[in-house]
Amino acid sequence: MKKLVFTLTITLVLSLLGFSQEKEGITIKVTIDNVKNDTGKVMLALHTSETFMKGKGILNAETEIKDGKVIITFENVLPGDYAIMALHDENENGRMDFQDNGMPTESYGMSNNVMSFGPPQYDDAKFKVEGENLELNIRF
Repeated sequence: MKKLVFTLTITLVLSLLGFSQEKEGITIKVTIDNVKNDTGKVMLALHTSETFMKGKGILNAETEIKDGKVIITFENVLPGDYAIMALHDENENGRMDFQDNGMPTESYGMSNNVMSFGPPQYDDAKFKVEGENLELNIRF
């Protein structure tokens, strides 16, 4: 009987420890090495199909630029399909600026380095997060 109680106690404690630990996701390291100047900051947003082109991403980050280069890391990203949008916010107003004709005045880029005439499409920029950490390079 003591063995049964001991075994049940150990099993319960171990299962509680397992549930209390956070599941660790994937790390995505993004490098942009062709920023045209060190003025302002670079902002990146990790998007799902539901958030793409609709505002903030599910994870957002920003950093200063040094020698035309930035590195930003998204941590604990769960498996799935995502796209990353990047903006060189030169005037640090927190948004993309446009000319009167609708063309952007600040550099931008996205995962898969898709450049198109017109709004970006999620399917062109999406990539899959599975079991390994990722390193991506985005070009402006």
